[in-house]
Amino acid sequence: MPILTLKLSAHANLKDASALAHDLTALSTEILHKRSDVTSVVFQRISASDWWVGCETTAQVLMQLDIRITQGTNSDAEKAAFVAAAFALLPKHLAEGQQMHATSYISVQELAAADWGYGGYTQQQRREMAQTL
Repeated sequence: MPILTLKLSAHANLKDASALAHDLTALSTEILHKRSDVTSVVFQRISASDWWVGCETTAQVLMQLDIRITQGTNSDAEKAAFVAAAFALLPKHLAEGQQMHATSYISVQELAAADWGYGGYTQQQRREMAQTL
């Protein structure tokens, strides 16, 4: 049940936001083996005047993609493969003429099963309930 949050500089023009959400969900399914039906994707726009790299603003598109997953559910190799694939994917969804700044970050954030969940139950509680069925 990952959640992916993509922060974009406000001047970023996406070809198709829905297609990008679909592709990010597919990456989490294919590489990290997450269920697509409980995967959330959120886009946040940040003003170029509120985003600096090296104390400078830039005309290039800045992106930061964070994915939250349950701790211990993926290997280091899977997480590295996700980071590489997502970094390659993001610029493909920008409108023609736009470039993604090289200092765009992707992070895989692992949270303990007891520290997050959905539907009112933590991941740990869901595991425990599944074991009793």
